[in-house]
Amino acid sequence: MSVNPASDSLLPATQTLLERYLDSVWVEKGLSQHTLDAYRQDLWSFSTWLQAQSGDLLQLSSAQMLKYLAMRHEQGYSSRSTARFLSCVRGFYRYLLRERLIAENPLALIQSPKLPRVLPKSLSEEDVEALLSAPDIEDPIGLRDRTMLELLYACGLRVSELVGLTLSQVNLRQQVVRVLGKGSKERLVPMGEEAGLWMTRYLREARPLLLHNCPDEIVFPSVRGQPMTRQTFWHRIKHWAGVAGIEKPLSPHTLRHAFATHLLNHGADLRVVQLLLGHSDLSTTQIYTHIARARMKSAHTQHHPRG
Repeated sequence: MSVNPASDSLLPATQTLLERYLDSVWVEKGLSQHTLDAYRQDLWSFSTWLQAQSGDLLQLSSAQMLKYLAMRHEQGYSSRSTARFLSCVRGFYRYLLRERLIAENPLALIQSPKLPRVLPKSLSEEDVEALLSAPDIEDPIGLRDRTMLELLYACGLRVSELVGLTLSQVNLRQQVVRVLGKGSKERLVPMGEEAGLWMTRYLREARPLLLHNCPDEIVFPSVRGQPMTRQTFWHRIKHWAGVAGIEKPLSPHTLRHAFATHLLNHGADLRVVQLLLGHSDLSTTQIYTHIARARMKSAHTQHHPRG
């Protein structure tokens, strides 16, 4: 059912309409290229199917959409994949309404599938300490990795925010980081004294060597002096987790989850955590309260005489 967006299977008018929408949503929401590619794939696949049914995007009926969703279900698409698809198409038809290309939204009465609540994987404070202590700080690469891990945990950054960090975003005197998050939204995040000390040492001792003394704005270059990719840093975390003896599955996002969970465990206000994480909606942050609550229940069961 998937289709190559570069193919000529769609009518030119349909391709133009879809690209106009994607251009608008990219400007309005500041989507990443990965998200934009996923939107394009969903819209092209659906439009190709609809065209084969002699249908028209501007005259879509609820029955046609339900038929397409039923086909996705038969082909084994997950609920999460279908929910993402519906979110994308809903945005497209809101755009058509706004542009007055249609009179009513054909998806108005179609509900998204209910998704199971998945608690984000986190680490204990002991695991975090072991991970942070794993890199060899006498080696420039090890010192860079230690500083990246410290900053990731201290600030709860997304990995894209971390690897894209520039010198102008770091204020060591005030110990804050100016983060450019999703949708190009800025937020100021305190890094704390510990991460500040590591950053100071790294910038002085390791970064000039990694950059081969060539001037550059990027804070964390690769061994070749180039901006680091998210995939490279993911492999670095897996490496240091192995050194630390941590057998849990890890990703850069795991430390972001640990940041939020540990803050709440130590009494931080949920709205403060929301601001630090850069969540636009408090409901996105509330999932972490379930982790904290689960740990409290476990502690009560383990330690209370009548637990």
